[in-house]
Amino acid sequence: MGRTSRKKRSTLANRAIVASAALILGGGGLIAVNVYASAGEGSSGSPPGRTWNAGTQMSTIDCPDVGNELPDVPDQARWEVDRELAAMDTQITDAYRQFADRKDEISRDPGLAENAVLGPLKAKRTASIDRIATAVGRNADRPGGLDGLAPCSLRADDSNDMGDQGAGQGQGQDDGQNDGQDGGQDDGANQGADDGQDQGQDQGQDQDQGQQGNGPEASDFVDIQSVQPNVDRPRQRRGASRGTFTTNCGRNENGKFNPDNVIVAPGVSNGAHHMHDYVGNQANDAFASDDDLANGDTSCRNQGDKSTYYWPVLRLQNGTAENDADADGGGKDQNIGEIQTPSQVTLKFVGNPAGKVTAMPRFLRIITGDAKAFTNGDANANASWSCTGFEDRQLKDKYPICPDGSQVVRSFAFQSCWDGQNTDSANHRTHVAFAQDNGRCPNGFRAIPQLVQRIVYDVPPGPGFAVDSFPEQLHKPVTDHGDFINVFDDNLMKKVVSCINGGRKCR
Repeated sequence: MGRTSRKKRSTLANRAIVASAALILGGGGLIAVNVYASAGEGSSGSPPGRTWNAGTQMSTIDCPDVGNELPDVPDQARWEVDRELAAMDTQITDAYRQFADRKDEISRDPGLAENAVLGPLKAKRTASIDRIATAVGRNADRPGGLDGLAPCSLRADDSNDMGDQGAGQGQGQDDGQNDGQDGGQDDGANQGADDGQDQGQDQGQDQDQGQQGNGPEASDFVDIQSVQPNVDRPRQRRGASRGTFTTNCGRNENGKFNPDNVIVAPGVSNGAHHMHDYVGNQANDAFASDDDLANGDTSCRNQGDKSTYYWPVLRLQNGTAENDADADGGGKDQNIGEIQTPSQVTLKFVGNPAGKVTAMPRFLRIITGDAKAFTNGDANANASWSCTGFEDRQLKDKYPICPDGSQVVRSFAFQSCWDGQNTDSANHRTHVAFAQDNGRCPNGFRAIPQLVQRIVYDVPPGPGFAVDSFPEQLHKPVTDHGDFINVFDDNLMKKVVSCINGGRKCR
């Protein structure tokens, strides 16, 4: 599947002006609150089967995250457990479709939600949870207490209450933000002229154009110029590893996409229910083994880096259908619009502010951020949104509206501490960790090179773009996330460590 390009901007530019004005005034009335129903694997603390006040539009199904409750899974049971967790995601996606199809009926008769959606979903989740417990029980003690995770509840879109919109995103992130910033800014210098040339032509035409599928909505955007600077650089201590290593793997000019996730759902097609951009390793799909990755081609300039770097695509919601409009991960999963090729991708490995780093193990898997943060809560959210020229202002749960000549920036600072033993864990989180406030790794962990990822897009200013997401997550910016599997060869990884510990800037 090839990418599309963005040529028609007049309507979007028009809408951006109205959007910016509305947001300055508080965002009221720009885009109608989306009433598509949605389902999510998460936990908001609301009791299953709760009721709601008349007139409240329920927009999501809130389910406890079973995967987060399984920190210990025997290796022999891992594949079966991952398959069942992926099946539970599909169950929620199916429930979302049913909920969306009957949203008007459910709004009039809340009891219908229990009978037609929540009840059947609970039954399917109960069966999957039982299979998970049985698989673990064949090789270890059968886990108890999982049955309580089966029921789901209805919840309204509470995006306005997420808070923490300006939170910084973790130690080391700012280390990579300024590289290429001026270049990215120059790249977008002429954007305003294109965006504004037809401002008067389409006045009033389809202002609701950015609100398609199941989100996002007006409250998910904020003018970056209204945000106060909020980024603090970590203090470098004596003995810090101050060097960097930058790998150039392109911008996915190859057009490699799929809706799989070999880390979370190995062996499951469409395990992500959203489309990913891939740079680096070209063999990555749901069925790729470590050997497949080791023998795969790479888009990286240095052929010793066969690592795979991937993230949800960003789409321009301009009413133009991408050629995955009828495909899994695309239109079938409520991800619509033109996929955007980044104007710049920077992949930089940085050091630790408190000491030296050690080599990453080959095939180490790291996920940063949480694809289900809208329903799970933002404890694991770790992506930042900003604009070139304004990268001292970072957003976690809002998309930025950038001024003319400025481009949208997504940043990810990956976990920089490793447990010294495992290349993955049952919940894909506990084998790695972030450094503590003092820069040191938690007890039992050792510092490794930290991947800092910066992705820049030339898109029209204002609402009208969104990242792909699970359908139930409503394309919220807080759900943004990145995935990485280390497939550096041993010699290149030694160079990475040497450069970083020696204080050099290497490529």
